[in-house]
Amino acid sequence: MTLIDVKSVTVSKKGQITIPSAYRNSGMKIGDKAAVFVYDDHIEIRPLSFIEEGLSCAIASQESLSKEWDTPEEDAAWDHLKDYLGK
Repeated sequence: MTLIDVKSVTVSKKGQITIPSAYRNSGMKIGDKAAVFVYDDHIEIRPLSFIEEGLSCAIASQESLSKEWDTPEEDAAWDHLKDYLGK
């Protein structure tokens, strides 16, 4: 991964930040969802599609595995995953 630039932002009272205007159109549009990756030493914000691509196989497997996974807890876990991904 190559570092392109460093910009500073200010965190608001509500914990919000604004993406610098120079980067607002770099792969995300108004209304797009983002994934926030929190590490012990940094935070990454990526388009949700970044993780959707990696999980598409798992989501597609839901139907084939539904016969094996049929507890209420497993159903709730799949529903939570679909809600998280906006599906």
